[in-house]
Amino acid sequence: MATGKTGSVLIVDDESDVLFALKMLLKTEVKEVVTEKNPDNLLSLLSKQKFDAIFLDMNFKSALNTGNEGIFWLRQILEKDKDATVILITAYGDVELAVKSLKQGAYDFIVKPWHNDKLLETLHNALQAKNGKKNGKATIATQHTTILGQSEALQETLHKIEKIAPTEANVLILGENGTGKELVARALHEKSFRANKPFISVDMGALTDSLFESELFGYKKGAFTDAREDRPGRFEAANGGTLFLDEIGNISPAMQAKLLTVLQNRQVTPLGSNTPVPVDIRLISATNEPIYELAAKNLFRKDLIYRINTVEITLPPLRQRHGDIELLVKHFAEIYAQKNHKPVPELAPTTLQKLNQHSWPGNVRELQHAVERAIILAEGNVLQPQDFSFSPMEMATIAAPTIPAFAADAGMPLSEIERETIRRVIEKNKGNISKAAKELGLTRTALYRRLNKYDI
Repeated sequence: MATGKTGSVLIVDDESDVLFALKMLLKTEVKEVVTEKNPDNLLSLLSKQKFDAIFLDMNFKSALNTGNEGIFWLRQILEKDKDATVILITAYGDVELAVKSLKQGAYDFIVKPWHNDKLLETLHNALQAKNGKKNGKATIATQHTTILGQSEALQETLHKIEKIAPTEANVLILGENGTGKELVARALHEKSFRANKPFISVDMGALTDSLFESELFGYKKGAFTDAREDRPGRFEAANGGTLFLDEIGNISPAMQAKLLTVLQNRQVTPLGSNTPVPVDIRLISATNEPIYELAAKNLFRKDLIYRINTVEITLPPLRQRHGDIELLVKHFAEIYAQKNHKPVPELAPTTLQKLNQHSWPGNVRELQHAVERAIILAEGNVLQPQDFSFSPMEMATIAAPTIPAFAADAGMPLSEIERETIRRVIEKNKGNISKAAKELGLTRTALYRRLNKYDI
């Protein structure tokens, strides 16, 4: 790895051997390496100098050795410099603590004793990410997958993917339709040690009970009328690689029971056979259903949830990804302009304002389709507001299911319906704008714009 001998790194650890070893390793990679044994000197150091990356031990001299010391100093660093890139070092490398530190704002997490190549790769990625932040971008890019965004809401997702991908943990991806669940599943596979093996995707919502076993477990010739030859199921097809079960929240109790048995035993029995076939897969599942509510109502097995979600990733809806719309529009515009043999258009400021005000019920997928339509229909080389049109159904989804209903008069304009809906939600939440915005599925800024628009 080469970082061009630029940048500065701070290492904070109370073990002299660790400081020496890291300094020797990193001094060939960056311009400056500063070491510090006493974390009490951290804030003073940060007042004098900004560092491109900070390696921070999680377990300073304490009888507890819980990692909480590191979490405390991580918070202190981020209060001092919210853009600091902190890589935590610990001997306690469980996923739960790793995810906790990422939620607190750490960039990454390495475990003692570390592998030099892995540590240098982590530093390289951290410096790249910091440079990307300065340029207004934060991405995960692999050979076939790109996840693009700069919003804070997306940062936790990107960090989780980087950390979780190289493990064998089963992952449950939650999120609304169109948020990119399959994209995340592919990124997890392509950044894993199984990347050169198959990635098999199954739409569970499209499987009936009668097709479930034959599709997932396979069958032998003669197992049923149309079984003219042996056919392996999706589990066998994914052997050695990753199996992605999309819309898993839609399967019936009978399917859930059969799936649980296979996941427990790590073997499938094809229809028409009595011989189990062992399978080695990494499982990634996804759903837009409220799976924990279903479990509380005994509509989804709790023991199956435990099997499929060693780690959970919740994707933010587009309306919460502040600042990402312009980035995504330009990205999709470039793709579809090239596809349709047109010059890449510019984006008028009024167009961006219109796109930012839309609630995007269909999330990134809806935005992608909207850009494709605009590229095809636009008259000039600048995308104008009129090049983007949204159906009344899309506009009306601003109202969440919990919003108090009211009887709209026949022929009432959509703007009046939206105005009355907003007014009632604010009234329901006793004037609390934050709660009202959350219930409406809007940002506070977007809600304030509507309040000014409708003079509420």
